[in-house]
Amino acid sequence: MTDTPATRLKVLAAMSGGVDSAVAAARAAEAGHDVTGVHLALSANPQSFRTGARGCCTIEDSRDARRAADVIGIPFYVWDLAERFREDVVEDFIAEYRAGRTPNPCLRCNEKIKFAALLDKALALGFDAVCTGHYASVVRTPDGGRELHRSADLSKDQSYVLGVLDERQLAHAMFPLGDTRATKAEIRAEAERRGLAVARKPDSHDICFIADGDTQGFLARHLGSAEGDIVDETGHKVGTHQGAHGFTVGQRRGLRIGHPAPDGKPRYVLDISPVDNRVTVGPVEALDVTELTAIRPRWCGAPPTGPGDYTAQLRAHGGETPVTAELVDGALRVRFAEPVRGVAPGQAVVLYDGPRVVGSATIATTTRGLATRSA
Repeated sequence: MTDTPATRLKVLAAMSGGVDSAVAAARAAEAGHDVTGVHLALSANPQSFRTGARGCCTIEDSRDARRAADVIGIPFYVWDLAERFREDVVEDFIAEYRAGRTPNPCLRCNEKIKFAALLDKALALGFDAVCTGHYASVVRTPDGGRELHRSADLSKDQSYVLGVLDERQLAHAMFPLGDTRATKAEIRAEAERRGLAVARKPDSHDICFIADGDTQGFLARHLGSAEGDIVDETGHKVGTHQGAHGFTVGQRRGLRIGHPAPDGKPRYVLDISPVDNRVTVGPVEALDVTELTAIRPRWCGAPPTGPGDYTAQLRAHGGETPVTAELVDGALRVRFAEPVRGVAPGQAVVLYDGPRVVGSATIATTTRGLATRSA
């Protein structure tokens, strides 16, 4: 959020218990804002979430957040959003895999929890903005609107997982780390100077609600195991599996196919069919996607008015690729200048115009040559 030093806002700082959110809250307070810290309790049983370096929602994390708030000198609360998180993030994650799609739970959490449930509650309580430790920037336009831009340091940019935010939400978002070019080591050094004990705490990784990191095991417990066929592009059976939900498009390892392809080259997952519990594999060239259609678009400002040239990002830590995109009957149609791989229904495609985030949508179908894949 871009504000003059004279603008004193009432800010709710979401504090995960990590170093980034702690430094963001400290910077907001140092800038003269009236800051209150809040930690989101996202599990009815926090012990079931990851611990130490692998979590962001544990009892340990709430204590770390409280200690950071004490050092900064701001009020601190814990808000219970476990039920909302279960419904909007965990159950959505399971349902997407059940349908043969590949979801991004962190993106869904930002949309449904941090900038929907949390922001709505914050505004109802009289706060002006929600502050987080994300690396992205909110830029005020000449007409008073808001735009979401990439972080000043592209190596830490997190705008992809924030591409679900609309202009109203951006008007109440504050990302104090977004304009900094400081390295992560420098952010930790800043935390050390401020006396924050989380300065040396490892970053969180992967999916917080899968305690042991075994995504396939988690899905098997919730969706069950059922033997199905692994087939090649001609429909010939080449192996079996214990549940189509255990695979993702583009996967190479763990296929457990007993014999090599006729040409001796590796095979990759091309398609997942939950209806008949079948997984289709084939050569890497068959993963080339030339076009996709995405649904439920969300715009970080005004939506596109016609076909346009943009760049697209297809995963949180992926690069950009040139595309032409347009809205057709409410869905986003994206054509790639060059074929791309590893694209699966359920993932998010985020459009950029230079550093500006145009918007985000959920991939529904992909086109590979003459074949269209959907979930």
